[in-house]
Amino acid sequence: MIKTEKTALPARAASSPLAVALRQFARSPSGVIGAIVLLAIVIFTVFGAHIYGIDPLDIVGAPFTPPGEDALLGTDYLGRDILAGLISGGRATLTVGGVAAVITITIGVTIGSLAGFFGGPIDAALMKVTEFFQILPPLLFAMVLVTLFGQTLTIVTIAIGVVSWPSAARLTRAEFLRLRNLDFVKASRAAGAGSGHLIMRVILPNALPPIIVSATLAIGVAILFEGGLSFLGLGDPNTMSWGLMLGQNRNYVLDAWWAVTFPGAAIFIAVLAISLIGDGINDAINPRLRKRG
Repeated sequence: MIKTEKTALPARAASSPLAVALRQFARSPSGVIGAIVLLAIVIFTVFGAHIYGIDPLDIVGAPFTPPGEDALLGTDYLGRDILAGLISGGRATLTVGGVAAVITITIGVTIGSLAGFFGGPIDAALMKVTEFFQILPPLLFAMVLVTLFGQTLTIVTIAIGVVSWPSAARLTRAEFLRLRNLDFVKASRAAGAGSGHLIMRVILPNALPPIIVSATLAIGVAILFEGGLSFLGLGDPNTMSWGLMLGQNRNYVLDAWWAVTFPGAAIFIAVLAISLIGDGINDAINPRLRKRG
């Protein structure tokens, strides 16, 4: 009988960068805790309305009803249910945070990549624009935009994104300045690659790790921005959000602590969870912080 030799398989197949990053993220206690908390918040806001079934704008009882059987988390100054407001407002707040972060990163990466790649007069001009936006107080600038164009959730989201991009632009520019003269970029340029290919296909993928971390943290910043604008009375009065709940009940904090405490705690927990996720992502994709395993 002829024995066939079996080819020995490698002990561990080569892992993709994404799989490696996921394993590293799973080893970060803060990142895992943040992801679990954020997932719980998303499930609460998405499916809570189907379970609880109370419209957040409906008057369900007397104003300032304390937490109890009549209203699990109490009512606000109009008699609206606080828990229903948290469920509905969470969807709006998280949406504002996500969309505003996308706007922030899109503008910042576009300007930063062009400035860092081309350098010279283009870099100088784009950095002047960046400095102009950076010296403006972001909250004040956002307040002006919302006042001029209207207090809708769309305008609030765009305003937050427009005033928050300079830091992302500077981060992207720094990464492009570091990478553009490395050997693999020079090799691609020598092979005839154009500027667009070099920016999008060669340099940007290698500059993504810090940009991804920045994008994650930008979500938390946008949530705080929305809360600040609504607290100052510049939120969308027709769309329930955690910031709007804070703003509308801020004058009654001594009469009904629950009307401010619960939405404030929701914002704090959501931003903390996103910050922890950002730390976990940084541990997972930053080669200096990776652990062998």
